[in-house]
Amino acid sequence: METKLSKVRALLAAGDETGALRIVARFPRLGAEKAVITRGWDAHQNPDFYRALGFDPDELVRNALAAIRAKYKL
Repeated sequence: METKLSKVRALLAAGDETGALRIVARFPRLGAEKAVITRGWDAHQNPDFYRALGFDPDELVRNALAAIRAKYKL
């Protein structure tokens, strides 16, 4: 049986960081990393909005991916 986390591992191994972020952002329990991960996904979907707020959407996405890798030891 393939779990969501195994799909995330496969996507990251294949270089599909966006697909991995999409899956993890919907996990119900993300703990302390929840804000970083969901903000990264939102920034990916709405980059102009985050630029208008003064954030760099690419940096938010990178931070979210780093949080995913650290949390799940990927």
